[in-house]
Amino acid sequence: MFTVHEITVSGGGILQERKERYTGLRCKISPERLKRHIDQSVSLPADPANCPFCPEHVLTVTPTFSDNKRVIKGESVTFPNLFPFAQWHTVTVITKAHTVRKFSHHQIADALSAQIETLQRFDGYPSINWNFLPSAGASLIHPHMQALSDKRPSAIAERYLNTSKRYRNNHGESYWDAIRREERGSERYLFGDEILWHAHAVPVGEKEVRGILPLSGIGDLESYVDQLSEDLLRVISLYKKLGTHAFNMSLFLDKAGEDHGFCAFCSFISRINPNPQSTSDSAFMERLHLEPVILTLPEDLGKYFRKD
Repeated sequence: MFTVHEITVSGGGILQERKERYTGLRCKISPERLKRHIDQSVSLPADPANCPFCPEHVLTVTPTFSDNKRVIKGESVTFPNLFPFAQWHTVTVITKAHTVRKFSHHQIADALSAQIETLQRFDGYPSINWNFLPSAGASLIHPHMQALSDKRPSAIAERYLNTSKRYRNNHGESYWDAIRREERGSERYLFGDEILWHAHAVPVGEKEVRGILPLSGIGDLESYVDQLSEDLLRVISLYKKLGTHAFNMSLFLDKAGEDHGFCAFCSFISRINPNPQSTSDSAFMERLHLEPVILTLPEDLGKYFRKD
């Protein structure tokens, strides 16, 4: 399902160029660059005095839906995004606590359920997203997820939707079944059966972990919230063991009523820890060439996971 072209570089190291055979997505993997040790111990900025997501503010300064209400589940509070970049864009504050070292199952499950509820109010291509900590692009430290839905899928979702449909037409089977078979028997397999988690073979970001769900649209997702929440905590725990605290997560779904042969999938990438130097793990290759340079081989991530 993917190709690898390996080059020996000066000093005896390797550089891999990988490409997904059917989507065309590409990346470069350069394990030698791990020797730069650019990541540091996590350094969180001081708590802002007037965080709009803290309990004393969130129910007064955040907007409401058209019924003049917010969605409240457990600790989570969900409302429209004041600065949307999608036709439907909501924010879910996950916890009452401003900074969180360890999330509970209920906190994640309640936030996911709230996101699902609000996404069902708009007929588009939905996704559930999470930037955790400023170095992962979070504008506020206070933990929050974001639900997006547009009449057109985002670029990567569109690529996989088209690939799913084309693969089924050409091969008479599901693209995602083929991925499941290959990954379950590979060094990249991490855990899970119904939701299968693996270190993605052609990562779009550092230490990418993907989970393939047995569903396509938002309507079926609620019944998997408990399992998904447990799995997300397991991935976050893996990242922490590897010394990284910041991450991005996106869960992509098909539009209700569509049949692309698509399976919803959840993608995690680890990000550099917040640090006083403002060092970033994204540069011109990632942002301008749209071709990420990865440090960790997916197979090595699988080996690390199985050490425990």
